[in-house]
Amino acid sequence: MTTAVNKTSKISDAWSLFKQAVAGNSDIDYTQVSIGRVTVLLAIPMILEMAMESVFAIVDIFFVSGLGTEAVATVGLTEAVITLLYAIAIGLSMGATAMVARRIGEKDPEAAAVAAGQVMWIGVFVSIVVGLIGIFFAREILQLMGAEAAVIETGENYTRLMFGACFTIVFLFLINAIFRGAGDATIAMRALWLANGINIVLDPCLIYGYGPFPELGVTGAAVATNIGRSIGALYGLYFLLSKHGRIQLHLKEMGLRLDIVWSLVRISIGGIAQFLVATASWVFLMQIVSGFGSQAVAGYTIAVRIVMFSILPAWGLSNATATLVGQNLGAGLADRAEQTTWKIAQYNAGYMAFAAILMLLFTQPIARFFADDPEVLSYAVECLRIFAYGYVGWGFGMAVIQAFNGAGDTMTPTYINVLCFWVVQVPLAYGLALTLGLGPVGVFWAVFTADILSCVVGVLVFRRGTWKTRTV
Repeated sequence: MTTAVNKTSKISDAWSLFKQAVAGNSDIDYTQVSIGRVTVLLAIPMILEMAMESVFAIVDIFFVSGLGTEAVATVGLTEAVITLLYAIAIGLSMGATAMVARRIGEKDPEAAAVAAGQVMWIGVFVSIVVGLIGIFFAREILQLMGAEAAVIETGENYTRLMFGACFTIVFLFLINAIFRGAGDATIAMRALWLANGINIVLDPCLIYGYGPFPELGVTGAAVATNIGRSIGALYGLYFLLSKHGRIQLHLKEMGLRLDIVWSLVRISIGGIAQFLVATASWVFLMQIVSGFGSQAVAGYTIAVRIVMFSILPAWGLSNATATLVGQNLGAGLADRAEQTTWKIAQYNAGYMAFAAILMLLFTQPIARFFADDPEVLSYAVECLRIFAYGYVGWGFGMAVIQAFNGAGDTMTPTYINVLCFWVVQVPLAYGLALTLGLGPVGVFWAVFTADILSCVVGVLVFRRGTWKTRTV
């Protein structure tokens, strides 16, 4: 009887904690509550937020796949290039999260709001530059990626719209990064849920012309995505300007402060370089794969989207690491920051082991949900299986890398990425795929090798502890 009561009590406590995480609570001090509890409170909304970010890509691929291989290849090739923009947005987000988290840890919310104001100025500049490039050079971007003529004709407008409206990506990333750094992860989660819900509704309507909507084909996917992201960004901006939450941005905090802008840029340069190194290597890998035809590109694109969706809980936990490390360092609790990192890394490895088992057991049914073409399906299945072998190490390494970023030490992960992705992954992919004749499968094995190496090197460097003395 006592055992049943205890079990019921634990379930009730777990459900209560889940509801608290989803509802949000701006009164919690993340530097004082138990590590396990604050990890759950931050990780749940961050996982749900990441789920919605990934679902953007999954939904587009799902609806676009009905238009044919060329449409899927268009989305894949455009995404391969636009990830360079994601690299910039994510890099800037790292600087925003690290600085806001440090100020919140120091119990200085006004300084955190000033930092948030400077982040907005940086977002305006990036959006204008990248948007103009995409508007005027959409065709050249696809040609650079080795797209076939049919793919270029099908997808030029899609590419132009995705780049031209890049401000939706930039501001959604940056505003949500501010909330994550402050510990208001629930608001960031809701912004992406809203954005994604709108995208899910509009995607089939604008792609296939349901009801009163025009039939825009693959271009409709870009229109739906950008409308959804715009509304999500406006939702986040509303809360940033209101009196709710830990950050309250007023007009006085929006005044340009070049010293803070420079500090943000200095931190973000490492983050941008970190992801540019990683995504540029991915662009190179996509070019290798595209040399084997649109079926190979489509299979690889589908597999990567599925993988990104499957690792979302690990990404959410890793993002929680960044916030907790930043706030604990701000509060002068370096040892607690390190303990938090190791604990979350273990959680990550455990989840990724479970995900890998599911992926290996159900590879065919999962891939078949997105692909009917036998050749496309074959590539997708092979890629999923190879990637799954490295899941445990990949998950452990994610948390460690995010600890560096949360501390504001964004250059260390950059050096690790240069080693793993350009010194090892790219030459290995070229050698296996082309020199040894393994084709796209050689690329898949090169990615697996680089991910495992990144984990090993990251752990060895983290144990040195130099990140604890980083000033932000």
